[in-house]
Amino acid sequence: METDKVKNTIKKAARELFRRYGYKKTSVNDIAKKAKLAKATIYKYFESKEMVLHAILMEYIRESVDELLAKYNKQSDLETYLSETILRVSRLTYTICNEFLGWDFIRESTNTQEYLKTLSDDLEMLLISSFLNNTDISEKIEVERLVFLIKASKNIVFSFAFTSVSESDVRKNFVSFQKEMLPYLVRATIH
Repeated sequence: METDKVKNTIKKAARELFRRYGYKKTSVNDIAKKAKLAKATIYKYFESKEMVLHAILMEYIRESVDELLAKYNKQSDLETYLSETILRVSRLTYTICNEFLGWDFIRESTNTQEYLKTLSDDLEMLLISSFLNNTDISEKIEVERLVFLIKASKNIVFSFAFTSVSESDVRKNFVSFQKEMLPYLVRATIH
């Protein structure tokens, strides 16, 4: 099997198991069995279960971000576009973390918190590079301001995982972020 094919087989098996049983209850042995590969093969391509999850999430996020950014050409108002894009990416990140990990596990596990930091940083870099590669956007906004918008938004949204007690709290936090914080961050970025 070629490298990409083996990696895709591992990710597909892990994705199915994470969705069905959750990240915490899925072991590397389970992934190997589902993928019909030896456990050592999993470790040959991914150094840990967290890295398998990371590959799955970043692939999904990258595809989703590309789709969101491609919609810029249809938007005439940069302020609205930035607000909607940041909000959609934030919701996307929350949803996939909730689906694969579960917030209770995130709050309780040091390794998962470290992993979330890695995911958060990679998401930040993905957004920055994606926005900068879109010349329609990068020509209208100073790089430093765009980086500020992405970092501030990311930090606020990822703090939801550690400050929210229930799904209701998360919804309230998103509404607050959307209505009270994000408009000021976006205006400060483009003006």
